[in-house]
Amino acid sequence: MNKPLRRIAIFCGLLVLALLVRENWLGYVKADSLNTNAHNQRPTIERYSHAPGNIIVDGKPVTGAVKTDDTYFKYKQTWKDGPMWAPVTGYGSQVYGSTQLESIDDGILSGTDPRLFFDRTVSMFTGKNQKGGDVVTTLNADAQKAAYDGLKGKKGAAVAIDPSTGKILAMASTPSYDPSTIAGRTDGTAWSNLFNDKNDPLMNRALRQTYPPGSTFKLVTAAAALQNGTVSDPDAKTDSPLPYIMPGTTTPLKNEGNLPCKNATLRLALTVSCNSVFGHLGVELGKDKMLDEAKKFGFNSEQFIPVRADASEFPTDINQSQTALSSIGQFDTRATPLQMAMVASAIANDGKLMKPYMVDELRAPNLDVIDKTQPEQMSQPLSAGNAQKLQSMMESVVNDPMGTGGSAKISGATVGGKTGTAQNGVDNKGLPYAWFVSYAKVGNSSPVAVAVVVEDGAANRDDISGGGLAGPIAHDVMKAVIDSGK
Repeated sequence: MNKPLRRIAIFCGLLVLALLVRENWLGYVKADSLNTNAHNQRPTIERYSHAPGNIIVDGKPVTGAVKTDDTYFKYKQTWKDGPMWAPVTGYGSQVYGSTQLESIDDGILSGTDPRLFFDRTVSMFTGKNQKGGDVVTTLNADAQKAAYDGLKGKKGAAVAIDPSTGKILAMASTPSYDPSTIAGRTDGTAWSNLFNDKNDPLMNRALRQTYPPGSTFKLVTAAAALQNGTVSDPDAKTDSPLPYIMPGTTTPLKNEGNLPCKNATLRLALTVSCNSVFGHLGVELGKDKMLDEAKKFGFNSEQFIPVRADASEFPTDINQSQTALSSIGQFDTRATPLQMAMVASAIANDGKLMKPYMVDELRAPNLDVIDKTQPEQMSQPLSAGNAQKLQSMMESVVNDPMGTGGSAKISGATVGGKTGTAQNGVDNKGLPYAWFVSYAKVGNSSPVAVAVVVEDGAANRDDISGGGLAGPIAHDVMKAVIDSGK
């Protein structure tokens, strides 16, 4: 080979080598960053080039897809009863991304999950259109409808749990939105309206909003008193002064009305909701024991169901008077509706707290199960004996003529409950939040525990109470679960 030809050959060789280096650098080093680059539309185009799988409730899909006229984005997702299911499914938008199960299980729904490699390969060789898998939830459609209908027109949230497994049976949040209105590429106005809505319909209040739990937190204080031996007999008189002056202050911890709280038994104190008794108990126990018990119920930790829920809070750096207030669900104590449903669930399940979850199984397009959630015990906040004592006290709240939870009674079932009317704002100037937490038993089993919170800004302040606003919603959710099991 003469000299000029040799130079040309070397130059061509260098070009080929440079091309190979460039190709491997893009394919192996930069692949992930290129795929996730906001300006790269190819993954999104591929995502919507075929119909996704569905989110399933009670054996029926609550999501779907329709063909579009778009050249690249050939399918658009749809929802059935979108506002009712949005707190569970989230949204899946061609422009604004996805949330909730639509985001967490996008790989299954879109068919890109590595566990669906075999299905993709079969589709490639058979020429069939690729399809995503299904996400089968633990939700009960009747319970979800009861929760959503009860909250409709109000601002609030409700969560129902199967105490024996941790399965989430209902999770409603209002005001809500229809994910179908923001699924396509020309829904900018709808998105802007939702994003700027002062009532924040995109907020999942069941998981991402913490509220002062008010008197419903007295269940945690009662559990701490029983577990630590401060109280052993719910029907024995406690050493509870009235008025109770909070330590280090000259301020009495007031009750709501002229209640028989002096030296009241724990059962009576829970039945009529004595602030003075539970504040005094919290101080006797001390902040550390109260914090330990709250943590056993799940406070001070984020929960993943698998969607993330904000951590509920029992304050850690508090003095004695602040401990008294925190022990009745005031001061800086805050809880999500999911958290308070977990409290009721553990009490109903004889002290065992099961880890809450809302995805039962993931299925391939050919219906093969590729993952199934197994129930898992999360903690044991109460012994079985103490849990049964607390159950009997919660049942007095519903059945005793002096109790505040009569609105939750269900014929043919045993119901335990606790009301709460939580202070809101500086000097309690905001409208209070109405809470109700409860469980229902049929025979020896408890199929459902519920927590409901209502932020009813339209209500007359004097009409706001846990039993009056939230109790009837909890009643309807529990009854829906019981009836659907018949």
